[in-house]
Amino acid sequence: MKKNKNKKVLMAVSGGVDSAVAAKFLIDAGYQVSGIFLNFWKESLVEDNFKKVVDNKCCSLESQNDAKKVCLSLGIPFYTYNFSKVFKKEVVDNFLSEYQAGRTPNPCVICNKKVKIGGLIEYAKSLGFNYVATGHYAKIKKVGNNYRMFKALDKNKDQSYFLYSLDQKQLSHLLLPLSDIKKEKVRQIAKKISLLVAEKSDSQEICFIPGKHHNDFLKRHIKLKKGNIVLWPEGKILGQHQGLSFYTIGQRRGIDVGGTGPYYAAKFDTLNNILYVVKNFNDPILYNKKMFVKNINWINAKLLKFPLKAKVVIRYRHKPVTCIIDYDKKNNIAKVDFFRKQRAITSGQSAVFYNSNEVLGGGIIV
Repeated sequence: MKKNKNKKVLMAVSGGVDSAVAAKFLIDAGYQVSGIFLNFWKESLVEDNFKKVVDNKCCSLESQNDAKKVCLSLGIPFYTYNFSKVFKKEVVDNFLSEYQAGRTPNPCVICNKKVKIGGLIEYAKSLGFNYVATGHYAKIKKVGNNYRMFKALDKNKDQSYFLYSLDQKQLSHLLLPLSDIKKEKVRQIAKKISLLVAEKSDSQEICFIPGKHHNDFLKRHIKLKKGNIVLWPEGKILGQHQGLSFYTIGQRRGIDVGGTGPYYAAKFDTLNNILYVVKNFNDPILYNKKMFVKNINWINAKLLKFPLKAKVVIRYRHKPVTCIIDYDKKNNIAKVDFFRKQRAITSGQSAVFYNSNEVLGGGIIV
């Protein structure tokens, strides 16, 4: 504990059980801990001629009050910080532009890199803090002079997929206290020390989208154009789609063509605004043996030699699959060849590479 006595940590408290218990671990380890609640962008809606601001799920008033009570219970200072402008620019605007271009983005990856972790680290350093800490489930280890990232002990809660874009400098200022504990134990600890958030449920949805229907959000913020739904490869027109931005490769939901389905989104013709669909879930057009990945962040590039055999996750919760990676350093793009063809590889999603439990890096699927 003595070695941590003069180390100051700014703990991102969300009002949830994970960050609350993470803060408790840091206090017990001897760190000087302060809690900070982050406010992000919130959408303004007009209903019945009245303008109202809708809560962002990550930073609702209820969550802020819970975070404040947690800090009071733990006996640590509580602060708030408004990240709304940078969140709107880096996360929300990127989300909308990607959908407008026919891609399916992962906003949590961008948020962690630019705002929730990356942005907070810069703010914390300006205030004299040594570290930022969060309640994410992943593990950071310093090996020699390098920081390396691994999956958390709790594989069901592991969030390393969302943290692949962090660089060495950011990792050197980040603490993840929940790396070696399972979620059930976190709740048990919260109950034992009487934290009011011990039974609070986890949020799984995109935080800045009100309700559960992100198509309604897209309708309000991007230009959509109806077009034909066409059966591949026959060329038969089955009906009309409401906008290509509503669809993802492999998707079944939302393809309404009068009860003759099911159909699965198979291909986009953005030039002619056509959605091609197939009847078979396992239609060959939905499978590919390779993909290209851009904007790659290698956590320890100098330790890697290419071509590289690794495992890759092509979307959150997807089972890791074996691949060979050829990397073009000059253009920061990789060609990924799978050992077995993969279904519904989706442009805009993150591909994250692993060696067993270690995160090697990742990027955006082209």
